[in-house]
Amino acid sequence: MTLKVTFEQNELWKQRYQQPAILDVQLAKADATFGIVTSTKSGIAQVYAWHTVTNELLQLTNHPNGIQHGVIAPNGSTVYYLDDFKGNECGHFRRIPFNGGAPEDITPDLPAYIGFLFGFSRNGARAGFTAIIEGTYFIYIMEVGETNNVGSPQVLFQHKYMARGPIFSADGAVALVEVMRPGTHDFDVVAFESNTGQQINHFTGDGSAEVYLFSPLQEDKRAILLTNHSGFYRPCVWNCVTGASRDFDLANLEGEILPIDWSVDGKMVLLRQEHQAEQRLYLYDLQDDTLKPLQHPTGAFGTAEPYSILFNENGHLLALWQSSSQPSQLIELDGQTGVLRRTVLAAENALPGVALKSITFSSSDGQRVQSWLGVPEGSGPFPTIIEMHGGPGITVSDTYAPSGQSWIDAGFAYLSVNYRGSTGFGREFQDRILGDLGHWEVEDIVAARVWLIEQHIALPEQVFLTGWSFGGYLTLQALGKYPNLWCAGMAGIAMSDLAMNDADGSSIKGALRGLMGGTPQEKPEQYAASSPVAYVESVAAPVLIIQGRNDSRSTPRQIEIYEMQMKALGKQIEVHWFDEGHGSLDSGQRIDFQARMLLFARRILASYNGVSR
Repeated sequence: MTLKVTFEQNELWKQRYQQPAILDVQLAKADATFGIVTSTKSGIAQVYAWHTVTNELLQLTNHPNGIQHGVIAPNGSTVYYLDDFKGNECGHFRRIPFNGGAPEDITPDLPAYIGFLFGFSRNGARAGFTAIIEGTYFIYIMEVGETNNVGSPQVLFQHKYMARGPIFSADGAVALVEVMRPGTHDFDVVAFESNTGQQINHFTGDGSAEVYLFSPLQEDKRAILLTNHSGFYRPCVWNCVTGASRDFDLANLEGEILPIDWSVDGKMVLLRQEHQAEQRLYLYDLQDDTLKPLQHPTGAFGTAEPYSILFNENGHLLALWQSSSQPSQLIELDGQTGVLRRTVLAAENALPGVALKSITFSSSDGQRVQSWLGVPEGSGPFPTIIEMHGGPGITVSDTYAPSGQSWIDAGFAYLSVNYRGSTGFGREFQDRILGDLGHWEVEDIVAARVWLIEQHIALPEQVFLTGWSFGGYLTLQALGKYPNLWCAGMAGIAMSDLAMNDADGSSIKGALRGLMGGTPQEKPEQYAASSPVAYVESVAAPVLIIQGRNDSRSTPRQIEIYEMQMKALGKQIEVHWFDEGHGSLDSGQRIDFQARMLLFARRILASYNGVSR
């Protein structure tokens, strides 16, 4: 096969990356005339001040490697973001005035840290964030004055295992922190007095709990947690002072249910159902425990985070919406019916894509696995791309992906697999991989190949693997464990040696230790079995790896050694290093990644036409 693609500047696949994408939207809690939008309209993801009345956008950040996420103060006066070095996710939080100006370091006395989960109490009196410093998780809180002056950060809690927070009550008096139980991937929720740091309550039980929302009412100490004790993630209301809790009455709904926003009067909660990777929105009345389905467009709404769909000041819903065929845009839904009212921020230069189809197949143990399939024009079978998402704890839903559309543009069939370990399919499905990473996920990928061939979609000798982050790890793992099934593999920001990644101080080693059920010292044999480097002698297909020199999650040394071992064994491997971290927010850089993969695939396919690789 000859690829249906060229590399001219105006090629359709390049335009898919160049079209501006809206990544995140927020409203100021106390004044919804102020908002922020994270967008790639400049070519690199940056944070923009959003005047919601006029829809005017003003670029605030100009980070050379981009900013993926910002936080607006409740009064709309300032915007906060992590300023890192070349995408390494390590640096300091800074703030910038809403109308633009010089950034200010708000933690000048701290060493550089891996920072995330910056947030405010609704009244704006307290702010806080999580920082990883030399492998320890610190939860910091700061006082915020009436003139927006920020006090020095104080340690509320620290933990050598994974911890996340703080999530504040509306008045800032209580801070909630998620704390991982040692040797597991489950979390408890701990409540602290913000003033004193004294623990006041502790939510624990069978399974895991996460904090999603705190009541918007100033004196209300109820929070909505997400728990999986029922076998699926479902919300419950927890009073963090009295300890009383009750589950939402959702027995008639299938799948997992996420609380996304809480109405300002405290009466209604917006819920998002995720069942077989498809989404539905509902309103839940906390006063009488009634559920109301919304009649919204099909597609994907918001992100994995709370407040990614918002009640606005008019009682309607603001939602980031997209589908596999339509890029992201901000829409307004009727707050009572869910019917589309208007497009607030349209997708600029939108290039519709091929609508992906939800399919399922049986894995080696009979487990049904959901995936998203797209096929090019013409009759199959086709050369085929199987892509594994990162995470592993996420779900690929009906979303627009320039990478997947680019493969279809080039004449490939494309399958994105929600393998074991993905969220949205229940606790048993997600937890099946615990303590045995790289086994059941790969079994699901092998089963995907079988299904594609049986359906006459894939040419058996022309099935490629690809993925980024955890998906890159699975690409290398599958190439080694089932070496004769694949035409080639293309792995981005991958891990090849889990123990070495841990030893080199990976910023996600706490999460990986939870997934593995212990440290490399406690479980050396399992860490080895779960590492692609253990199977390097078996690899038969050519490999392309694209890796960041400043990656704090997938550390560089393990890939350097993997490449050395592959070359010493005479294996075909190419490694491209780029001077950023765990991926790129630069559209031009992402085009370069895709071009390298397309050229690599073209060279591999040429060998099947009698041309040397």
